[in-house]
Amino acid sequence: MSSAVTLLTPRQVAVIGAGAAGLVAAREIRREGHDVVVFEKGEEVGGTWVYTAEVESDPLGLDPKRSVVHSSLYDSLRTNLPRECMGFRDYPFRKREGKERDSRRFPGHREVLMYLQDFSAHFGIGDLVRFQTEVVFAGLGEGGKWKVTSKSPHTDRVDELYDAVIVCNGHYVQPRLPHILGYFLSLSFIYAFRKIKDIVLLLFPGINAWPGKQMHSHNYRTPQPFQDQVVVLIGSSASAVDISRDIAIVAKEVHVAARSVENEKLGKMPGHENMWLHSMIDSVHEDGTVVFQDGNAVRADFIIHCTGYKYDFPFLDTNGEVTVDDNRVGPLYKHVFPPGLAPWLSFVGLPWKVLPFPMLELQSKWIARILSNRIELPLKEDMAEDIEAFYTSLDATGFPKRYTHNMGLLQDCVILQWDYNNWIADQCEFPSVEEWRKQMYMATSKNRVLRPESYRDEWEDDDLVLTAQQDFANYLI
Repeated sequence: MSSAVTLLTPRQVAVIGAGAAGLVAAREIRREGHDVVVFEKGEEVGGTWVYTAEVESDPLGLDPKRSVVHSSLYDSLRTNLPRECMGFRDYPFRKREGKERDSRRFPGHREVLMYLQDFSAHFGIGDLVRFQTEVVFAGLGEGGKWKVTSKSPHTDRVDELYDAVIVCNGHYVQPRLPHILGYFLSLSFIYAFRKIKDIVLLLFPGINAWPGKQMHSHNYRTPQPFQDQVVVLIGSSASAVDISRDIAIVAKEVHVAARSVENEKLGKMPGHENMWLHSMIDSVHEDGTVVFQDGNAVRADFIIHCTGYKYDFPFLDTNGEVTVDDNRVGPLYKHVFPPGLAPWLSFVGLPWKVLPFPMLELQSKWIARILSNRIELPLKEDMAEDIEAFYTSLDATGFPKRYTHNMGLLQDCVILQWDYNNWIADQCEFPSVEEWRKQMYMATSKNRVLRPESYRDEWEDDDLVLTAQQDFANYLI
């Protein structure tokens, strides 16, 4: 709840990551009068929106010694949300003129990067960023401060002390292969498997003899390597939908295996003559055959795992206060603060299936004002009680632990992210999410299901676009 403003003590704040979350966090922290340093491993702002044709040395992403590539963008990626509802509240994602700009309502990834670059330049955030500087350690140091150790190609390791650390390193880097977990749990001799090649054997029955290739969607860039191939994709989320259609243009056949699919939807998929939808893979065989649980089988050349990502904070030492268990980062109050370390450690951007940029902005405002003593957090015990109640509610509704940060879920017919955003907005005495933004998000979600091939170029919510443009006119930017 809000409290009377006390004498502000400027804080020294470390922000880890210069993607969308780190940029807006830095802006809000500086607005409150604090000193900010943003640590960015890459050479420019933008985080996951910085495209690279480079892929990792291990296409499945299992080898801990592999060369890690931060971005998971594929060359053809366009946003699956319209630009009007994507942008930060006071810096709308407007169309911009210029030969390199993408004026489409659902632009390509390069336009999103340029928007973030524009945002950074407008608010002077680039001056706060240490580029090519990786945080290798962040943990409690002397006097209750946070010790942050960083390194760069040009310097030795540097140790510094900060009052607070805000983690904004994203969660689209470490591939998640949930099949591994299922097989591990069924094997009493798990300890015997030590090598990466042994772990791969556990993905599907028969995979050790299957002659084809495998990769995670993290390492997908263009469809050309799949020319005239028979490809099986595992997954049904946004990346699987996009990549399957991207590959179908050049591949001989594309088969999509989804864990939860209604029987009446199995079979030929609309839009391409060479695409089929199946239930999950049952087994694979040494002649190249992939057998699905629905009884169908194909002889495939490639399996692409579009199975999402896992949260990973290799630099963070919290003495056990924060753990990642089955992709639940916790315990965290409102997905942001660990009760035992609040407010000096916080996370921005963990929720998924959301309108990301507006949520990042609200989380950042909340953190910044708490560090300024303009907003009080509940007592540690009360935060812990709130977290436990939240976890209990997820258990009661049957949501698995790995969906803890999934805010596309419905509870009592209400999408979680709107209540969440409005709760934080209320804490900050900031306006609630605009009704047009919510309606536009829902209209796009519906259109995406009905017209997966064309929803980015055909829509029926021009009235909402007009309302958004009228709203944007209130801003002087």
